[in-house]
Amino acid sequence: MAEEVVVTSVWRGRVIRYAPLILWAGVIFFLSSGQGSMTETSRFIRPLIAFFFPSAPPDTFLLVHAFIRKAAHFVEYAVLAFFAARALSNSSINVLRNYWALFSFVLIVLVAAVDESNQSFNAARTGSIWDVFLDISGGLTIIVIYQLLKRRALARQQ
Repeated sequence: MAEEVVVTSVWRGRVIRYAPLILWAGVIFFLSSGQGSMTETSRFIRPLIAFFFPSAPPDTFLLVHAFIRKAAHFVEYAVLAFFAARALSNSSINVLRNYWALFSFVLIVLVAAVDESNQSFNAARTGSIWDVFLDISGGLTIIVIYQLLKRRALARQQ
């Protein structure tokens, strides 16, 4: 009976660590579909822009919309990096735990490359190497911040 509790506890811990990472990657791939195209996102972004900038010319709408979409790339991958760092740095597998930053970075690069590649096959979307770099920068920013916070927490414990 005690063995069953330990096994359940181990699996529960893994689900808690990895489920947000997997679900967020799914969100990214969903947004990579036609549902995340500029035409689709303009249905809710345009009214927000119009609310904050009611007398803005059409070019301003396009510029702000493009900025919001690019910022979303950065934020999406920052969140993915956070979930990856959280999961891997607490992994029960030593190599993942010891090299969590490297594995998190590789995961970010792979997801970004697959995401943009997928978009290049969708008529409503375009894939861009610049978006991959933007995605990686969002992920790398959080990996560095997470590493600094872990070091600070470790220094306070000692």
